[in-house]
Formats: sequence, structure tokens, C-alpha cells
Amino acid sequence: MSPAQVESFAPRREQPVFASVAIIGIGLIGSSIAHAARQMNLAGRIVLADRDPDVCARARELGLGDSVVATAREAAADADLVILCVPVGACGAVAEEIAGALKPGAILSDVGSVKNSVVEAVQPHLPSGVAFVPAHPVAGTENSGPDAGFASLFLNRWCILTPPEGTAAAAIAATRQFWEGMGALVEIMTPQHHDLVLAVTSHLPHLIAYNIVGTAEDLAAVTQSEVIKFSAGGFRDFTRIAASDPTMWRDVFLHNKEAVLEMLGRFSEDLSVLTRAIRFGDGETLHRHFTRTRAIRRGIVALGQEKPETEKLRKD
Repeated sequence: MSPAQVESFAPRREQPVFASVAIIGIGLIGSSIAHAARQMNLAGRIVLADRDPDVCARARELGLGDSVVATAREAAADADLVILCVPVGACGAVAEEIAGALKPGAILSDVGSVKNSVVEAVQPHLPSGVAFVPAHPVAGTENSGPDAGFASLFLNRWCILTPPEGTAAAAIAATRQFWEGMGALVEIMTPQHHDLVLAVTSHLPHLIAYNIVGTAEDLAAVTQSEVIKFSAGGFRDFTRIAASDPTMWRDVFLHNKEAVLEMLGRFSEDLSVLTRAIRFGDGETLHRHFTRTRAIRRGIVALGQEKPETEKLRKD
């Protein structure tokens, strides 16, 4: 998407939201934030850090920030907004590392797909005068690394903020303004509610995708070439989801296991109903279920969170 197209959704600001933004972790989300923040003038200065020296070197080559430093602590020093773009299991350790460098009045945030465990891991390390406004941009691709990012990743995509009770209203408002400046649609909810909602809308589908792609690969009667050759649209969608970052998703399931297990139990019960309907030729039950889920799909398209299949085909 061209800069002009991006600006049609999120006009470039005359003044930055934050004088200095630090992005810790330069993967798909971190690099996309860097692109968008620069293009939309959301940050006066962008500092990036990653524990991988090769990633840092590539970020410098790409010119993703005003500077790329070696440590999270160095990046966080004097930043007005610090965003942890690391796996959720690493947030607590990184927060501990940067705690002494965070200045009074700074805002600490993250981009993790799990919120309650991140709040519990990060809050004990927060210095006095620093606000914590967790965020989850519900956007992504199967690609990762500093080359994967692009400025329009968050356009018309939800970003959920889950500020702990007692968080300063001004910090929440500034974080909201930052994400809206990148074209995101912002919603606020509690960390616990977020984890329950995302368990069914994101985490469970990923678990199913990983499992079904693994099952297909394990079938001795179907060679890998046949799976690839005869892949229909549904299976291709599963393989796209199953190509997501394994480290990130390992941490998601370990840190949101209660909600995921609850949704997995519900899914298993519903699957048993469909299994019984197929076994006993109950076409009415199958048709009723498929009609209901078709309506849900149309609702997703109507909300602008996905394109109709016919539009996808024209684009391809």
C-alpha cells in the first residue's frame, strides 16, 4: 500500500504523539510499528533493540529507526513509550531488565496475544510513575523478522488495550491515540476478558490448524506431495495459520492455558454433535449448523475484518 493510500485511512500527524518511542523486538509487529510510526509521524524519534545481533544489523540496513541499539535497557532509556514486541513468556524478564531505565511519566506497553499473565509478570517490575498499558494488535501474517513489517499492517484491524485497574486515564488515551494513528480500531477490555475472547477467536483456531496440518503430514497413505498438490482453499488456509511463529504460539498456549482448555472442551463437545450427525445421517443437524456458521462468516465480512472470497479471487 502506498503512503497516499495509508494516509487516506490514517492521516499523517502534524505533531508526534510521543517524542521518543522504543521498540524492543524487531519482528513482524515491531518492524511494522516502526514503519507506521515513522510514516504517520507518531514518534519524534524511534529507537529499536533486539537480542539477535543479526536482526539488529538488518534493521539498520532497512533504516527502520533513528537508531538500533544492542540492549533493551539502552533502548528504553529516556523513551516516552516503550513497546515490548517479544514473546509473551519473555515480557517479565525484559520488564525487569529495563525497569531501572524507565523514566517517570513513561508508558510501557506490549503486543502480546495473552494479557493476564503478562500483566502479572510485568507489574511487579514497574517503577513508580510509569504506566503500563498492555496492547494486542489483532493483525499479522505468517511471516516474521524485520523484513516482514509494513506500515499498513494495522489498518482497519482491532487493537485491544487491557490497562490494569488504576492506570492513569492520560496514559490510556495516549496509547489509544498512537494505535489509532496507525489506522487501528481500538477496544478496551480487562485482561481476563481479552484472554477468554481470544482463546476462541484466535488461539483455538491456531491449535486446530497446527494439529490438522500435522495430521495430514503424518498420514502414511497420503504423500506430502499429494497433500500439497491437491490442497483446497480450506487446507491452504490451515497451512498459512500453521506457518506462524512457533515460539510465539508455544508461549501463547502455555500462558493462556485455562481459557484455551475451556474453549477446547467446548469445541470437543460441539464436534461430538457433528460426529454423531454424520454417523447417523442427520442431515438436518448438519444443515442447521452450517447455516448458522455461514451467517457468522458473513458478519465478519460485513465488519470489514475480511474480504469476500469473490473479491479475493479477483485480486489473485
